[in-house]
Amino acid sequence: MNAGIIGIGRYLPEKVVTNADLEKIVDTSDEWIRTRTGIEERRIADDSLDTSDMAYESALKALDNAGIEAEELDLILVATVTPDNPFPSVACMLQERLKASKAAAMDVSAACAGFMYGIITAKQFIETGTYKNVLVVGVEKLSKITDWNDRNTAVLFGDGAGAAVIGQVSDGRGILSFELGADGTGAKHLYQDEYIIMNGREVFKFAVRQMGESCINVLEKAGLSKEDVDFLIPHQANIRIMEASRQRLELPAEKMSKTVDKYGNTSAASIPIALVEELEAGKIKDDDLLVMVGFGGGLTWGAMAIRWGR
Repeated sequence: MNAGIIGIGRYLPEKVVTNADLEKIVDTSDEWIRTRTGIEERRIADDSLDTSDMAYESALKALDNAGIEAEELDLILVATVTPDNPFPSVACMLQERLKASKAAAMDVSAACAGFMYGIITAKQFIETGTYKNVLVVGVEKLSKITDWNDRNTAVLFGDGAGAAVIGQVSDGRGILSFELGADGTGAKHLYQDEYIIMNGREVFKFAVRQMGESCINVLEKAGLSKEDVDFLIPHQANIRIMEASRQRLELPAEKMSKTVDKYGNTSAASIPIALVEELEAGKIKDDDLLVMVGFGGGLTWGAMAIRWGR
C-alpha cells in the first residue's frame, strides 16, 4: 500500500504588504530585501483572522479536492508554531469546526519543517492500514510573533495555510522515500522569545548544506538519480538557499517552485502553498517525480521524493 497526496488546498490572507510598505516602518529598502531574500511582498492576516481560521479555509479546499467529507477523516495533524492558544491544539479546534467527529487530532511543532514531519507521520498510519484518510495542515500567523522593528526579521515572514489529504494511491505513485532529522545543538540560532530571534548567518549555512544533502539522500533511498527529478518544491525561506538546492540537483530554474517573492516565508505553510501554486499553473503532471524539502527551527529538516498522482 502506497501513501500519497489525494487532495490539496491553500488559503492566503487578502492583505498584501510590499517592501515599499516596510520601508516606511523599519530601516530597510526594497533593493536590500529583494537581493538578499528574493521577497517582494507578503500576505498578513488581520486581527479578525487567527491560525485556526486559515487552517479551516485550506482544509475545506483540500477535502473538496480529495472528494471526501470531513466525517471520513481518521486523523488531523496541524503543523504550526503559532497556535491560537497553547492549548487546545489548532488540530482540535479544526476537528470541531470541520465536524470531523471520528478523527484524532494533534499539533506538530517542527517550525518550517513541520509540514514534512506531518506528511511523513501520516504516511505511517496509512501504510500500516491503521487509518484511511489523514488531513495534514501547515499553517502560520507569523505576523503575531514578528518584531516589526527588527529589520533583520520583519522583512522575511508572511501568513498563510496549506492542507493536504493523505491516503492510499495507485501502485508506483505516492511517497517513495523520505528523510527527517533534527539537531538540537542549533536551537540557539532560531527560536521564539517574545518574538522570532534568528542568527541569520548560522541558519543560512545550515540550510544550504542540509537542504542539498537531504535532496540527494531521498533520491538515493528511492533508487533514483538527479536526472529523474521533474520538479523541486523547497521551503520558501530565501531565494539564495533555494537556488543552492536547485543547483545541487542540477535542475533548470523552471523546474523549481518559487513563491517566496509573493508570499515571503510562511514557515510550515510554504511547501503546500507552493505545491498548489504549481499545480494550478500546470507545471506538475501525473507521474512527475517531485522532491520536497524543508528546514526550520529546532533545528529540524525533512524531505521526500514523491511520484505525483492518485
